[in-house]
Amino acid sequence: MGDDISMKFLQQLLVIDENLGTEEVKALKFLCSDLISFKKLEAVESAQDIFKLLMAEDYLNKEDTFILAELLYRIRCHFLLQKLGYTKETVQENLHWKGKVSQYRYMLYELSEDITSEDLKRAMFLLRNKLPKKLTNMSSLELLTFLEKQDLLAENNLQILEKICVDISPDLLKTVNKYKMERVSLAQQESNLPVKEAASFSHHSCEGLFRSGGDVQLLTSSQETTIKSLGSNIHDTYTEEFGSLQEHAGSMHFIASRQDDKVVNVMHGISAEQPARISNPESKTEKLMTYKMDGPHRGYCLIINNFSFIGTLQKRRGSCKDAEVLAQVFTWLGLDVKTYEDKTSEEIEKLMQEWRSMKDLKDRDCFVCCILSHGESGSVYGIDEQQVPIRTIMSYFSARQCPQLAEKPKLFFIQACQGKKIQQAVYIEADAQNPDLLPTQQVVSPSESIPEEADFLLGMATVNGYVSFRHIHEGTWYIQALCNKLQLLVPRGEDILSILTEVNEDVSKRADNLGKKKQMPQPAYTLRKKLIFPVPRSPPAS
Repeated sequence: MGDDISMKFLQQLLVIDENLGTEEVKALKFLCSDLISFKKLEAVESAQDIFKLLMAEDYLNKEDTFILAELLYRIRCHFLLQKLGYTKETVQENLHWKGKVSQYRYMLYELSEDITSEDLKRAMFLLRNKLPKKLTNMSSLELLTFLEKQDLLAENNLQILEKICVDISPDLLKTVNKYKMERVSLAQQESNLPVKEAASFSHHSCEGLFRSGGDVQLLTSSQETTIKSLGSNIHDTYTEEFGSLQEHAGSMHFIASRQDDKVVNVMHGISAEQPARISNPESKTEKLMTYKMDGPHRGYCLIINNFSFIGTLQKRRGSCKDAEVLAQVFTWLGLDVKTYEDKTSEEIEKLMQEWRSMKDLKDRDCFVCCILSHGESGSVYGIDEQQVPIRTIMSYFSARQCPQLAEKPKLFFIQACQGKKIQQAVYIEADAQNPDLLPTQQVVSPSESIPEEADFLLGMATVNGYVSFRHIHEGTWYIQALCNKLQLLVPRGEDILSILTEVNEDVSKRADNLGKKKQMPQPAYTLRKKLIFPVPRSPPAS
Protein backbone atom coordinates (compact mmCIF):
# COMPACT_ATOMS: atom_id res chain seq x y z
CA MET A 1 0.00 0.00 0.00
CA GLY A 2 2.84 2.32 0.93
CA ASP A 3 4.53 1.71 -2.41
CA ASP A 4 1.27 2.59 -4.20
CA ILE A 5 1.08 5.90 -2.32
CA SER A 6 4.70 6.67 -3.11
CA MET A 7 4.16 5.89 -6.78
CA LYS A 8 1.05 8.08 -6.93
CA PHE A 9 2.95 10.93 -5.27
CA LEU A 10 5.83 10.68 -7.76
CA GLN A 11 3.37 10.51 -10.66
CA GLN A 12 1.78 13.74 -9.42
CA LEU A 13 5.19 15.42 -9.41
CA LEU A 14 5.89 14.13 -12.91
CA VAL A 15 2.62 15.53 -14.28
CA ILE A 16 3.32 18.92 -12.67
CA ASP A 17 6.85 18.93 -14.08
CA GLU A 18 5.50 18.29 -17.59
CA ASN A 19 3.20 21.33 -17.31
CA LEU A 20 5.88 23.78 -16.21
CA GLY A 21 7.91 25.71 -18.77
CA THR A 22 11.37 27.22 -18.55
CA GLU A 23 10.16 30.52 -17.09
CA GLU A 24 8.13 28.75 -14.39
CA VAL A 25 11.16 26.67 -13.40
CA LYS A 26 13.24 29.83 -13.07
CA ALA A 27 10.52 31.35 -10.87
CA LEU A 28 10.43 28.26 -8.65
CA LYS A 29 14.22 28.34 -8.28
CA PHE A 30 14.07 31.94 -7.17
CA LEU A 31 11.26 31.39 -4.67
CA CYS A 32 13.19 28.47 -3.15
CA SER A 33 16.34 30.54 -2.63
CA ASP A 34 15.70 30.91 1.12
CA LEU A 35 15.10 27.18 1.52
CA ILE A 36 17.86 25.76 -0.66
CA SER A 37 21.37 27.13 -1.13
CA PHE A 38 22.27 29.09 -4.25
CA LYS A 39 24.99 26.54 -4.99
CA LYS A 40 22.52 23.63 -5.15
CA LEU A 41 20.01 25.64 -7.16
CA GLU A 42 22.60 26.51 -9.80
CA ALA A 43 22.55 22.91 -11.03
CA VAL A 44 18.75 22.88 -11.43
CA GLU A 45 17.55 22.34 -14.99
CA SER A 46 13.98 21.17 -14.48
CA ALA A 47 11.15 21.25 -11.97
CA GLN A 48 12.03 17.64 -11.10
CA ASP A 49 15.42 18.82 -9.87
CA ILE A 50 13.70 21.30 -7.54
CA PHE A 51 11.32 18.61 -6.25
CA LYS A 52 14.29 16.37 -5.43
CA LEU A 53 16.01 19.15 -3.50
CA LEU A 54 12.84 19.96 -1.56
CA MET A 55 12.39 16.30 -0.69
CA ALA A 56 16.03 16.01 0.39
CA GLU A 57 15.48 18.90 2.82
CA ASP A 58 12.18 17.30 3.95
CA TYR A 59 10.12 20.28 2.82
CA LEU A 60 8.20 18.03 0.44
CA ASN A 61 6.96 14.48 0.96
CA LYS A 62 3.93 12.33 0.15
CA GLU A 63 2.22 13.28 3.45
CA ASP A 64 2.81 17.03 3.08
CA THR A 65 2.78 18.68 -0.35
CA PHE A 66 1.87 22.17 0.82
CA ILE A 67 5.24 23.71 -0.07
CA LEU A 68 4.69 22.74 -3.72
CA ALA A 69 1.11 23.99 -3.61
CA GLU A 70 2.38 27.29 -2.22
CA LEU A 71 5.00 27.61 -4.96
CA LEU A 72 2.46 26.90 -7.70
CA TYR A 73 0.08 29.42 -6.13
CA ARG A 74 2.83 32.05 -5.94
CA ILE A 75 3.67 31.75 -9.64
CA ARG A 76 -0.06 31.67 -10.50
CA CYS A 77 -0.11 28.15 -11.93
CA HIS A 78 -3.47 27.64 -10.27
CA PHE A 79 -4.63 25.03 -12.74
CA LEU A 80 -2.00 22.61 -11.35
CA LEU A 81 -3.15 22.86 -7.74
CA GLN A 82 -5.84 20.24 -8.31
CA LYS A 83 -3.11 17.73 -9.10
CA LEU A 84 -2.17 17.96 -5.41
CA GLY A 85 -5.73 18.07 -4.13
CA TYR A 86 -5.66 21.81 -3.40
CA THR A 87 -7.67 24.80 -4.54
CA LYS A 88 -6.68 28.44 -4.52
CA GLU A 89 -8.94 28.98 -1.51
CA THR A 90 -7.34 26.25 0.60
CA VAL A 91 -3.84 27.49 -0.19
CA GLN A 92 -4.80 31.05 0.73
CA GLU A 93 -6.35 29.91 4.01
CA ASN A 94 -3.21 28.04 5.07
CA LEU A 95 -0.50 30.40 3.82
CA HIS A 96 -0.24 32.42 7.04
CA TRP A 97 0.77 29.43 9.14
CA LYS A 98 2.09 26.82 6.71
CA GLY A 99 3.79 29.05 4.15
CA LYS A 100 7.53 28.68 3.72
CA VAL A 101 8.25 31.39 1.14
CA SER A 102 9.18 34.58 2.98
CA GLN A 103 7.44 37.87 2.28
CA TYR A 104 10.82 39.27 1.28
CA ARG A 105 11.33 36.57 -1.35
CA TYR A 106 7.79 36.93 -2.68
CA MET A 107 8.16 40.73 -2.80
CA LEU A 108 11.23 40.34 -5.02
CA TYR A 109 9.39 37.91 -7.27
CA GLU A 110 6.41 40.29 -7.61
CA LEU A 111 8.85 43.09 -8.37
CA SER A 112 10.52 41.04 -11.10
CA GLU A 113 7.12 40.45 -12.71
CA ASP A 114 6.56 44.21 -12.90
CA ILE A 115 9.95 45.04 -14.42
CA THR A 116 9.60 45.56 -18.15
CA SER A 117 12.38 44.75 -20.62
CA GLU A 118 13.06 48.48 -20.92
CA ASP A 119 13.25 48.81 -17.13
CA LEU A 120 15.72 45.91 -17.03
CA LYS A 121 17.99 47.55 -19.59
CA ARG A 122 18.04 50.73 -17.54
CA ALA A 123 18.75 48.84 -14.33
CA MET A 124 21.67 46.99 -15.90
CA PHE A 125 23.03 50.27 -17.20
CA LEU A 126 22.89 51.80 -13.72
CA LEU A 127 24.63 48.73 -12.28
CA ARG A 128 27.16 48.38 -15.08
CA ASN A 129 30.11 48.94 -12.71
CA LYS A 130 28.92 46.12 -10.45
CA LEU A 131 28.05 43.57 -13.13
CA PRO A 132 30.57 41.30 -14.90
CA LYS A 133 31.85 43.04 -18.02
CA LYS A 134 31.15 40.03 -20.26
CA LEU A 135 27.54 39.89 -19.11
CA THR A 136 25.28 41.34 -21.79
CA ASN A 137 21.89 39.95 -20.93
CA MET A 138 19.98 38.53 -17.95
CA SER A 139 16.44 38.28 -16.68
CA SER A 140 15.09 40.37 -13.82
CA LEU A 141 15.20 37.32 -11.52
CA GLU A 142 18.80 36.64 -12.50
CA LEU A 143 19.70 40.25 -11.78
CA LEU A 144 18.10 40.14 -8.33
CA THR A 145 19.85 36.83 -7.58
CA PHE A 146 23.19 38.31 -8.65
CA LEU A 147 22.70 41.29 -6.33
CA GLU A 148 21.96 38.93 -3.45
CA LYS A 149 25.06 36.85 -4.14
CA GLN A 150 27.15 40.01 -4.12
CA ASP A 151 25.61 41.05 -0.77
CA LEU A 152 24.13 44.12 -2.45
CA LEU A 153 20.58 43.02 -1.65
CA ALA A 154 19.12 41.33 1.40
CA GLU A 155 16.06 41.38 3.63
CA ASN A 156 17.69 44.08 5.75
CA ASN A 157 19.52 45.77 2.90
CA LEU A 158 17.14 47.28 0.35
CA GLN A 159 18.88 50.58 -0.28
CA ILE A 160 20.36 49.76 -3.69
CA LEU A 161 17.12 48.13 -4.82
CA GLU A 162 15.13 51.21 -3.80
CA LYS A 163 17.57 53.52 -5.57
CA ILE A 164 17.28 51.49 -8.78
CA CYS A 165 13.48 51.52 -8.59
CA VAL A 166 13.41 55.28 -8.15
CA ASP A 167 15.72 55.78 -11.13
CA ILE A 168 14.13 53.38 -13.63
CA SER A 169 10.43 53.51 -12.65
CA PRO A 170 9.17 55.07 -9.39
CA ASP A 171 6.03 52.92 -9.61
CA LEU A 172 8.16 49.88 -8.76
CA LEU A 173 8.97 51.40 -5.40
CA LYS A 174 5.37 50.87 -4.29
CA THR A 175 5.95 47.12 -4.16
CA VAL A 176 8.97 47.60 -1.90
CA ASN A 177 7.18 50.12 0.30
CA LYS A 178 4.18 47.86 0.67
CA TYR A 179 6.46 45.06 1.86
CA LYS A 180 8.16 47.38 4.36
CA MET A 181 4.81 48.55 5.68
CA GLU A 182 3.66 44.96 6.14
CA ARG A 183 6.82 44.08 8.04
CA VAL A 184 6.41 46.97 10.44
CA SER A 185 2.70 46.27 10.87
CA LEU A 186 3.35 42.60 11.57
CA ALA A 187 6.08 43.38 14.07
CA GLN A 188 3.70 45.76 15.84
CA GLN A 189 0.96 43.14 16.02
CA GLU A 190 3.25 40.45 17.38
CA SER A 191 4.76 42.75 20.00
CA ASN A 192 1.35 44.31 20.83
CA LEU A 193 2.56 47.82 20.12
CA PRO A 194 -0.14 50.43 19.43
CA VAL A 195 -0.24 51.79 15.89
CA LYS A 196 0.49 55.34 17.04
CA GLU A 197 3.92 54.23 18.26
CA ALA A 198 4.96 53.09 14.76
CA ALA A 199 6.81 56.27 13.92
CA SER A 200 8.81 56.05 17.16
CA PHE A 201 10.50 52.75 16.33
CA SER A 202 13.68 54.59 15.47
CA HIS A 203 13.83 55.99 19.04
CA HIS A 204 13.06 52.84 21.01
CA SER A 205 14.91 49.62 21.59
CA CYS A 206 12.42 46.81 21.79
CA GLU A 207 12.40 43.04 21.86
CA GLY A 208 9.32 41.78 20.04
CA LEU A 209 8.16 38.94 17.89
CA PHE A 210 8.68 38.63 14.18
CA ARG A 211 7.03 36.08 11.92
CA SER A 212 9.08 34.52 9.15
CA GLY A 213 7.26 32.09 6.85
CA GLY A 214 5.09 30.00 9.16
CA ASP A 215 7.26 30.27 12.31
CA VAL A 216 7.31 32.82 15.12
CA GLN A 217 10.69 33.84 16.45
CA LEU A 218 12.26 36.53 18.57
CA LEU A 219 13.59 39.53 16.73
CA THR A 220 17.30 39.30 16.14
CA SER A 221 19.41 42.39 16.65
CA SER A 222 19.69 42.91 12.88
CA GLN A 223 15.91 42.61 12.44
CA GLU A 224 15.39 45.02 15.30
CA THR A 225 17.67 47.50 13.57
CA THR A 226 15.71 47.07 10.35
CA ILE A 227 12.40 47.69 12.11
CA LYS A 228 13.83 50.89 13.57
CA SER A 229 14.95 52.09 10.15
CA LEU A 230 11.60 51.22 8.65
CA GLY A 231 9.73 53.20 11.28
CA SER A 232 11.03 56.52 10.08
CA ASN A 233 9.61 55.86 6.62
CA ILE A 234 6.08 54.94 7.71
CA HIS A 235 4.54 58.36 7.37
CA ASP A 236 6.05 59.03 3.94
CA THR A 237 5.09 55.59 2.68
CA TYR A 238 1.54 55.94 3.97
CA THR A 239 1.19 59.29 2.25
CA GLU A 240 2.53 57.95 -1.04
CA GLU A 241 0.47 54.74 -0.99
CA PHE A 242 -2.85 55.96 0.34
CA GLY A 243 -2.91 59.74 0.51
CA SER A 244 -2.86 60.21 -3.24
CA LEU A 245 -5.66 57.71 -3.96
CA GLN A 246 -8.53 60.13 -3.39
CA GLU A 247 -6.87 62.67 -5.59
CA HIS A 248 -6.84 60.39 -8.65
CA ALA A 249 -9.88 58.19 -8.12
CA GLY A 250 -12.31 60.50 -9.88
CA SER A 251 -10.23 61.04 -12.99
CA MET A 252 -9.26 57.49 -13.87
CA HIS A 253 -11.58 55.20 -15.83
CA PHE A 254 -9.77 52.06 -14.76
CA ILE A 255 -6.73 51.20 -12.70
CA ALA A 256 -5.49 47.62 -12.45
CA SER A 257 -4.88 46.12 -9.02
CA ARG A 258 -2.79 43.02 -8.39
CA GLN A 259 -5.18 40.24 -7.45
CA ASP A 260 -5.16 36.58 -8.25
CA ASP A 261 -8.40 36.99 -10.16
CA LYS A 262 -8.76 40.36 -11.81
CA VAL A 263 -12.12 39.98 -13.50
CA VAL A 264 -13.23 43.59 -13.61
CA ASN A 265 -15.98 44.98 -15.82
CA VAL A 266 -14.69 48.42 -16.68
CA MET A 267 -17.85 49.55 -18.39
CA HIS A 268 -18.76 51.19 -15.10
CA GLY A 269 -16.43 53.87 -13.74
CA ILE A 270 -15.39 54.12 -10.08
CA SER A 271 -16.60 57.25 -8.32
CA ALA A 272 -14.36 59.09 -5.87
CA GLU A 273 -17.32 59.24 -3.48
CA GLN A 274 -17.83 55.48 -3.68
CA PRO A 275 -14.60 53.61 -2.93
CA ALA A 276 -14.32 50.17 -4.51
CA ARG A 277 -15.29 47.35 -2.18
CA ILE A 278 -12.67 44.69 -1.71
CA SER A 279 -14.20 41.24 -1.65
CA ASN A 280 -12.91 37.72 -1.84
CA PRO A 281 -11.86 37.30 -5.50
CA GLU A 282 -12.56 33.58 -5.32
CA SER A 283 -16.20 33.81 -4.20
CA LYS A 284 -17.78 34.45 -7.61
CA THR A 285 -15.21 34.10 -10.35
CA GLU A 286 -14.44 30.46 -9.65
CA LYS A 287 -18.13 29.63 -10.10
CA LEU A 288 -18.25 31.12 -13.58
CA MET A 289 -18.55 28.66 -16.44
CA THR A 290 -16.01 28.75 -19.24
CA TYR A 291 -16.48 29.05 -22.98
CA LYS A 292 -15.96 25.86 -24.93
CA MET A 293 -12.46 26.12 -26.38
CA ASP A 294 -11.59 22.50 -27.11
CA GLY A 295 -13.01 22.12 -30.62
CA PRO A 296 -10.94 20.85 -33.57
CA HIS A 297 -10.56 24.44 -34.86
CA ARG A 298 -9.76 27.22 -32.43
CA GLY A 299 -10.83 30.14 -34.59
CA TYR A 300 -9.76 32.90 -36.96
CA CYS A 301 -7.70 35.97 -36.14
CA LEU A 302 -7.96 38.93 -38.53
CA ILE A 303 -5.23 41.56 -38.39
CA ILE A 304 -5.74 44.84 -40.24
CA ASN A 305 -2.50 46.81 -40.28
CA ASN A 306 -2.89 50.32 -41.66
CA PHE A 307 0.61 51.70 -42.17
CA SER A 308 0.61 54.22 -45.06
CA PHE A 309 -2.16 56.80 -45.38
CA ILE A 310 -3.24 58.64 -48.52
CA GLY A 311 -3.61 62.16 -47.08
CA THR A 312 -1.86 64.04 -44.29
CA LEU A 313 -1.73 61.31 -41.66
CA GLN A 314 1.77 60.10 -40.89
CA LYS A 315 3.04 56.60 -41.58
CA ARG A 316 2.67 54.37 -38.54
CA ARG A 317 6.29 53.28 -38.25
CA GLY A 318 6.67 50.29 -35.94
CA SER A 319 3.17 48.97 -36.71
CA CYS A 320 4.55 46.05 -38.74
CA LYS A 321 6.32 44.87 -35.59
CA ASP A 322 2.90 44.74 -33.87
CA ALA A 323 1.30 42.84 -36.76
CA GLU A 324 4.16 40.35 -36.76
CA VAL A 325 4.04 39.57 -33.05
CA LEU A 326 0.21 39.36 -33.06
CA ALA A 327 0.40 36.82 -35.86
CA GLN A 328 3.00 34.78 -33.97
CA VAL A 329 1.10 34.75 -30.68
CA PHE A 330 -2.36 33.97 -32.06
CA THR A 331 -0.92 31.28 -34.34
CA TRP A 332 0.73 29.81 -31.22
CA LEU A 333 -2.69 29.90 -29.52
CA GLY A 334 -4.10 27.77 -32.33
CA LEU A 335 -5.91 30.36 -34.44
CA ASP A 336 -5.69 30.70 -38.21
CA VAL A 337 -4.30 34.19 -38.78
CA LYS A 338 -5.13 36.37 -41.78
CA THR A 339 -3.28 39.69 -42.13
CA TYR A 340 -4.48 42.60 -44.29
CA GLU A 341 -2.51 45.77 -44.94
CA ASP A 342 -3.49 49.34 -45.76
CA LYS A 343 -7.26 49.15 -46.08
CA THR A 344 -9.58 52.09 -46.77
CA SER A 345 -12.66 52.66 -44.62
CA GLU A 346 -14.81 51.06 -47.29
CA GLU A 347 -12.48 48.07 -47.59
CA ILE A 348 -12.51 47.56 -43.81
CA GLU A 349 -16.31 47.34 -43.79
CA LYS A 350 -16.26 45.08 -46.84
CA LEU A 351 -13.86 42.73 -45.06
CA MET A 352 -16.17 42.57 -42.06
CA GLN A 353 -19.11 41.76 -44.32
CA GLU A 354 -17.16 38.97 -46.02
CA TRP A 355 -16.00 37.39 -42.79
CA ARG A 356 -19.38 37.47 -41.07
CA SER A 357 -20.79 35.39 -43.94
CA MET A 358 -18.15 32.66 -43.81
CA LYS A 359 -19.85 29.35 -43.14
CA ASP A 360 -16.58 28.00 -41.78
CA LEU A 361 -17.08 30.14 -38.65
CA LYS A 362 -19.62 27.70 -37.21
CA ASP A 363 -16.86 25.14 -36.64
CA ARG A 364 -14.65 27.62 -34.75
CA ASP A 365 -14.42 28.20 -30.99
CA CYS A 366 -13.91 31.97 -31.19
CA PHE A 367 -13.19 34.95 -33.41
CA VAL A 368 -10.45 37.58 -32.96
CA CYS A 369 -9.99 40.83 -34.84
CA CYS A 370 -7.04 43.20 -34.33
CA ILE A 371 -7.04 46.65 -35.94
CA LEU A 372 -3.88 48.76 -36.01
CA SER A 373 -4.45 52.27 -37.29
CA HIS A 374 -4.83 55.94 -36.49
CA GLY A 375 -8.03 56.72 -34.66
CA GLU A 376 -10.41 59.17 -33.06
CA SER A 377 -13.03 58.88 -30.33
CA GLY A 378 -15.02 55.69 -30.96
CA SER A 379 -13.57 55.04 -34.41
CA VAL A 380 -10.56 54.00 -36.47
CA TYR A 381 -9.28 55.43 -39.73
CA GLY A 382 -8.98 53.74 -43.08
CA ILE A 383 -5.95 54.77 -45.13
CA ASP A 384 -8.29 57.16 -47.00
CA GLU A 385 -8.57 59.04 -43.67
CA GLN A 386 -12.27 58.28 -43.35
CA GLN A 387 -13.55 57.06 -40.00
CA VAL A 388 -15.14 53.68 -39.35
CA PRO A 389 -17.04 53.48 -36.02
CA ILE A 390 -15.78 50.65 -33.81
CA ARG A 391 -19.38 49.77 -33.00
CA THR A 392 -20.11 49.29 -36.69
CA ILE A 393 -17.14 46.97 -37.10
CA MET A 394 -18.20 44.82 -34.16
CA SER A 395 -21.89 44.78 -35.02
CA TYR A 396 -21.20 42.69 -38.13
CA PHE A 397 -20.53 39.77 -35.78
CA SER A 398 -23.56 40.03 -33.53
CA ALA A 399 -25.71 36.91 -33.16
CA ARG A 400 -28.26 38.31 -35.57
CA GLN A 401 -25.75 39.37 -38.24
CA CYS A 402 -23.44 36.36 -37.79
CA PRO A 403 -25.38 33.40 -36.35
CA GLN A 404 -22.37 31.11 -36.90
CA LEU A 405 -20.67 32.85 -33.95
CA ALA A 406 -23.72 33.03 -31.68
CA GLU A 407 -22.82 32.32 -28.04
CA LYS A 408 -19.13 32.20 -28.98
CA PRO A 409 -16.56 34.74 -27.74
CA LYS A 410 -15.69 37.53 -30.16
CA LEU A 411 -12.56 39.53 -29.26
CA PHE A 412 -11.59 42.87 -30.79
CA PHE A 413 -8.28 44.59 -30.00
CA ILE A 414 -8.00 48.18 -31.21
CA GLN A 415 -4.59 49.86 -31.34
CA ALA A 416 -5.46 53.45 -32.19
CA CYS A 417 -5.65 56.79 -30.47
CA GLN A 418 -9.01 57.90 -29.14
CA GLY A 419 -8.29 61.61 -28.85
CA LYS A 420 -6.17 64.53 -30.01
CA LYS A 421 -2.59 64.20 -31.07
CA ILE A 422 0.02 65.40 -28.55
CA GLN A 423 3.55 66.64 -29.04
CA GLN A 424 5.79 63.78 -30.02
CA ALA A 425 8.84 62.64 -28.11
CA VAL A 426 11.95 61.74 -30.09
CA TYR A 427 11.20 58.02 -30.42
CA ILE A 428 7.48 58.11 -29.67
CA GLU A 429 4.66 58.86 -32.05
CA ALA A 430 0.95 59.20 -31.35
CA ASP A 431 -1.62 57.20 -33.30
CA ALA A 432 -3.84 60.26 -33.77
CA GLN A 433 -4.75 62.31 -36.78
CA ASN A 434 -3.53 65.77 -37.74
CA PRO A 435 -5.04 68.44 -35.41
CA ASP A 436 -6.18 70.44 -38.43
CA LEU A 437 -8.43 67.56 -39.45
CA LEU A 438 -10.09 67.04 -36.07
CA PRO A 439 -13.87 66.92 -36.44
CA THR A 440 -16.26 68.02 -33.74
CA GLN A 441 -18.10 65.01 -32.44
CA GLN A 442 -19.49 63.58 -29.27
CA VAL A 443 -17.11 61.52 -27.18
CA VAL A 444 -17.90 57.80 -27.35
CA SER A 445 -17.08 55.50 -24.45
CA PRO A 446 -15.78 51.94 -24.95
CA SER A 447 -18.96 50.46 -23.51
CA GLU A 448 -21.00 52.35 -26.11
CA SER A 449 -18.82 50.81 -28.84
CA ILE A 450 -19.92 47.29 -27.95
CA PRO A 451 -23.10 45.87 -29.52
CA GLU A 452 -25.91 45.32 -27.06
CA GLU A 453 -25.42 41.57 -27.17
CA ALA A 454 -23.46 39.01 -25.19
CA ASP A 455 -20.07 37.42 -25.83
CA PHE A 456 -18.11 40.48 -27.00
CA LEU A 457 -14.82 41.82 -25.67
CA LEU A 458 -13.29 45.11 -26.79
CA GLY A 459 -9.70 45.80 -25.80
CA MET A 460 -8.80 49.45 -26.34
CA ALA A 461 -5.20 50.64 -26.30
CA THR A 462 -6.20 53.78 -24.40
CA VAL A 463 -9.07 55.36 -22.53
CA ASN A 464 -11.30 57.68 -24.49
CA GLY A 465 -10.00 61.11 -25.38
CA TYR A 466 -6.33 60.19 -25.12
CA VAL A 467 -3.54 59.17 -27.46
CA SER A 468 -1.75 55.84 -27.47
CA PHE A 469 1.96 55.50 -28.04
CA ARG A 470 4.03 53.66 -30.59
CA HIS A 471 7.80 53.12 -30.65
CA ILE A 472 9.01 53.51 -34.22
CA HIS A 473 11.11 50.34 -33.97
CA GLU A 474 9.59 48.20 -31.22
CA GLY A 475 5.86 48.73 -31.86
CA THR A 476 3.10 50.02 -29.61
CA TRP A 477 3.09 49.79 -25.83
CA TYR A 478 -0.33 48.13 -25.79
CA ILE A 479 0.10 45.43 -28.44
CA GLN A 480 3.55 44.45 -27.20
CA ALA A 481 2.26 44.20 -23.62
CA LEU A 482 -0.79 42.22 -24.80
CA CYS A 483 1.34 39.68 -26.63
CA ASN A 484 3.86 39.38 -23.79
CA LYS A 485 1.13 38.74 -21.22
CA LEU A 486 -0.66 36.22 -23.44
CA GLN A 487 2.57 34.25 -23.79
CA LEU A 488 3.26 34.44 -20.06
CA LEU A 489 -0.19 33.86 -18.59
CA VAL A 490 -2.01 31.51 -20.97
CA PRO A 491 0.29 28.64 -19.89
CA ARG A 492 -0.68 29.46 -16.29
CA GLY A 493 -4.37 28.98 -17.01
CA GLU A 494 -5.36 32.64 -16.60
CA ASP A 495 -8.56 33.88 -18.23
CA ILE A 496 -8.57 36.71 -20.78
CA LEU A 497 -9.90 39.36 -18.36
CA SER A 498 -7.16 38.59 -15.86
CA ILE A 499 -4.62 38.83 -18.66
CA LEU A 500 -5.98 42.20 -19.83
CA THR A 501 -5.77 43.50 -16.27
CA GLU A 502 -2.09 42.56 -16.28
CA VAL A 503 -1.77 44.39 -19.59
CA ASN A 504 -3.36 47.47 -18.00
CA GLU A 505 -0.83 47.33 -15.21
CA ASP A 506 2.10 46.89 -17.57
CA VAL A 507 1.17 49.76 -19.89
CA SER A 508 0.18 52.11 -17.07
CA LYS A 509 3.73 51.91 -15.71
CA ARG A 510 5.36 52.91 -18.97
CA ALA A 511 6.32 56.46 -19.82
CA ASP A 512 8.17 58.36 -22.52
CA ASN A 513 11.85 59.19 -22.19
CA LEU A 514 11.06 62.26 -20.11
CA GLY A 515 8.66 60.37 -17.87
CA LYS A 516 5.81 62.76 -18.64
CA LYS A 517 3.60 60.90 -21.13
CA LYS A 518 1.54 57.98 -19.92
CA GLN A 519 -1.10 55.63 -21.28
CA MET A 520 -3.97 53.64 -19.75
CA PRO A 521 -5.65 50.85 -21.76
CA GLN A 522 -9.29 49.99 -21.20
CA PRO A 523 -11.19 46.78 -21.87
CA ALA A 524 -14.99 46.56 -22.02
CA TYR A 525 -17.00 43.41 -22.43
CA THR A 526 -20.28 41.55 -22.46
CA LEU A 527 -18.74 38.13 -21.89
CA ARG A 528 -20.95 35.72 -19.95
CA LYS A 529 -18.30 33.16 -19.08
CA LYS A 530 -14.60 32.89 -18.46
CA LEU A 531 -12.52 32.72 -21.61
CA ILE A 532 -9.43 30.56 -21.12
CA PHE A 533 -7.24 29.64 -24.08
CA PRO A 534 -6.04 26.02 -23.97
CA VAL A 535 -2.34 25.78 -23.14
CA PRO A 536 -0.38 25.21 -26.39
CA ARG A 537 1.78 22.12 -26.45
CA SER A 538 4.81 23.98 -27.76
CA PRO A 539 6.45 27.03 -26.14
CA PRO A 540 5.81 30.43 -27.75
CA ALA A 541 8.16 31.60 -30.48
CA SER A 542 10.93 33.80 -29.13
